[in-house]
Amino acid sequence: MDLVNPRDMLVEARRGGYAIGAFNIHNLETLQAVVEAAVEAAAPVILQATPGTVKYVGADYLVAMARVASRRAGVPVALHLDHASDIDLIGACLEAGFTSVMFDGSTLPLEENIASTRQVIVMAHAKGAAVEAELGRLGGREDDLDVDEAMANYTDPEEAVLFTGATGIDSLAVAIGTAHGVYRGEPRLDFDRLKAIAARVSLPLVLHGASGLPDAAVARCIALGICKVNIATELKLALAASLRATLAARPEETDPRHYFAPARRAVKDVALGKMRLCGAAGRVPPG
Repeated sequence: MDLVNPRDMLVEARRGGYAIGAFNIHNLETLQAVVEAAVEAAAPVILQATPGTVKYVGADYLVAMARVASRRAGVPVALHLDHASDIDLIGACLEAGFTSVMFDGSTLPLEENIASTRQVIVMAHAKGAAVEAELGRLGGREDDLDVDEAMANYTDPEEAVLFTGATGIDSLAVAIGTAHGVYRGEPRLDFDRLKAIAARVSLPLVLHGASGLPDAAVARCIALGICKVNIATELKLALAASLRATLAARPEETDPRHYFAPARRAVKDVALGKMRLCGAAGRVPPG
């Protein structure tokens, strides 16, 4: 099948009390690893690319690779632009064939965030693509996104009602104490805040900064209404660790196929574990 709009898979996930794994990919190997994991798990999956990755690889290359993977996979695969604030870049990704985009207006005043998000909604829905937006801000660093912890702020439940109603977004990323990148110590999540948001907002809710969270915390977030779980840093750590180990053991090795094969397996193992943790495994019927 071709790439899909993730809206239906997320709505079904929220209805069913599980979550879809959304995995940041950077090249052919990481994309293949995540899709191979989805096939093995019989799970729908969302491939994600940051603006930095789009600029590095090219939107057309990413779409072409994702389409080939999706057509071979036999499971629903979506391609999502993560944390984008440049509307021109969003438009270019939609033109290339991305099936979902995130407009990150979390640095803007609420009214400006609403106005810009609505602009993106018009662009994306005209292309049959979904729109995710963020209310509140996560701290930490990931890819080209860097937010000082002091600048992070949590999502207000009442603002979430106003924002979702005013914009018509398809999913909402919430800030409840997670952070991008590697955690320094165990994160403290505001589960009561998440519960309050989920009680007021019927849209699919998204958890950013899930890399490094204890499994129990992720499971509790899903039980409280999260239906999209973003994983990025853990994949990069697995890839880098495998490459270092292989090249240290075989410093004479020069064939990328030989050192990327175990790295791809390492990324696949992480993705597969997260799909099972999210409860997405086995959600795609056989055949």
